[in-house]
Amino acid sequence: MMRWALFTLLFVILQVTATYGHPHILGAAERTEVDFEQMIEDLGSKRIVFIGELHDHPGHHQMQLGIIQALHQRGMKLAIGLEMFRKDSQQTLDEWVAGELSVRKFLKVYNDNWSMWPKYRKIFRYARKNNIPMVGLNIERDITRQVASHGFDSLTPDQTEELKGISCNVNPAYQDYIRRAMGGHGGDNRSFIYFCEAQLLWDNIMAKNLVDYLEQNPDTMVVVLAGSGHSWRYGIPTQVLEYETLPYRVVLPEIPGRVDRSNIKPSDTDYLWLDLGERDWYDPD
Repeated sequence: MMRWALFTLLFVILQVTATYGHPHILGAAERTEVDFEQMIEDLGSKRIVFIGELHDHPGHHQMQLGIIQALHQRGMKLAIGLEMFRKDSQQTLDEWVAGELSVRKFLKVYNDNWSMWPKYRKIFRYARKNNIPMVGLNIERDITRQVASHGFDSLTPDQTEELKGISCNVNPAYQDYIRRAMGGHGGDNRSFIYFCEAQLLWDNIMAKNLVDYLEQNPDTMVVVLAGSGHSWRYGIPTQVLEYETLPYRVVLPEIPGRVDRSNIKPSDTDYLWLDLGERDWYDPD
């Protein structure tokens, strides 16, 4: 059984290498290159793995799928947490994974939540084929849009009740993080503060939903797919620790000018995946 597990992991590694060429991965702590198998060994010992992305970058989704495949082939009991889906669409995600929905019916709900199906399709299909739960972590966009436009204090009592007491206290360190995530843009005006409040609220509610899921599924590890600005250690991971101390790792794709090989720090991420190509993997089937 152990020999078969090692064989399947080797097969996934060879697939990753064939897809990307050699995946160059930097460990943030030592700023030295680590191999894919070494990283997977480390990730497999944690409860949460955050994997960042630029939503429209095909290479970032190839990276995410490669990590999910490798962890699954190691026999980990996985779930996939999604920024891309609201919590109120969880039943549809469950039906998709169970094979109870056609692609056409599923896409009606998917498109109500997100877009760019060709970029994400192989991840969703892999979860369905292998019965890996997918977990919606997000909230109604109307709430975050309102906060971004008018601030957290503009929410009505009914809206804050829905947020279950979640606060939104933006400090200077979080503002600096958002500026960096935006490539150095942003200022100190009210619009920027409101934008920071919206991002913090977004991170906070996703963290709360993630912790709730892990409490209900104590033998499961969750791979969280979210924008790099949410996946950075300052984003969802920091908010998770406000609820519960859980072991986690962060893997970010290199984004020049934001987090790259010249400025990588352990306070940003654990691993930085370099040299991702722009090739799409759209499959018309």
